Amino acid sequence: MKAKKRKQYSSTNHGQLLVIALPGILALLAFAYLPIFGIFIAFKDINYSKGILKSDWVGLKNFEFFFKSQDAFRITRNTLLYNLLFIIVGLSLAIIVAMMLHSMTRRAVKAYHTILFFPYFLSWVIVGFIAYILLNPASGVFNQVLSAFGIEAVNWYADTKFWPVIFLFFNLWKTIGYNAIIFYTGLMNIDNSLYEAASIDGATGFQRKIYITLPLLKSLVIIMAVLAVGKIMFADFGLFYFIPRDSGLLYSVSDVIDTYVYRSLRVTGELGMSSAAAFYQSVVGCALVLFTNQIIRKLSPEDAIF
Repeated sequence: MKAKKRKQYSSTNHGQLLVIALPGILALLAFAYLPIFGIFIAFKDINYSKGILKSDWVGLKNFEFFFKSQDAFRITRNTLLYNLLFIIVGLSLAIIVAMMLHSMTRRAVKAYHTILFFPYFLSWVIVGFIAYILLNPASGVFNQVLSAFGIEAVNWYADTKFWPVIFLFFNLWKTIGYNAIIFYTGLMNIDNSLYEAASIDGATGFQRKIYITLPLLKSLVIIMAVLAVGKIMFADFGLFYFIPRDSGLLYSVSDVIDTYVYRSLRVTGELGMSSAAAFYQSVVGCALVLFTNQIIRKLSPEDAIF
């Protein structure tokens, strides 16, 4: 009788969990698996009068056109280097901010949590207008400050040398709060008795962070890093399109794969070549995830994702 009740409870419990997970499962199917059907577009010369399915099959010609163009190296370089910079600097600062929050009182954490997390909910369109207020060559805040110190104004939307720093700043401003909260949640699971024992042994606050906090955060840091590497070929379209305002003078430092695909569709309407660039993006991203996970498996097998 007890076994029957236990089995009935287990079935009911699993059913409730399935209902809760159903929206996420449907979203995953709709946005991650169903679009895989469109991979064949990268191998066709799309003719809208014939339709996508009946358009001529061209094999690897779309990829050949993309890799022979002068844009392939530039957009791949920009995408990889910017994302690598964002991963290294972003995760490092997020860990530091999380440890700072962990040493504060709960009331202070709530205040700083709101301040840090608020930019994450702003769309890149709004952030783009904020950036324009700061960088407007004629009346921007930065140029007014430079003029007050007798320094010549800068045409921010024509000078490429400042933009790696500008992109890094806005990326950190918008995402560091989100990442810091994830690491802060991991810190809350660390047993305080470890810190108390270290304090009794004479460990300083810095030593406690180095020898207790960071080692116990290692698994979470690895997971976050692998997930970030999986998206290293997928640049944030909003950041690289709305912040520089699609300025042609900045393409050498602002053009990434996502903006290139969008511009190709908007200007040329070549769906096949744009799909080839996106397919290349996905394949390289998947390969990097497998490669990174293999390295982690050799160095620390218990932290490997699969």
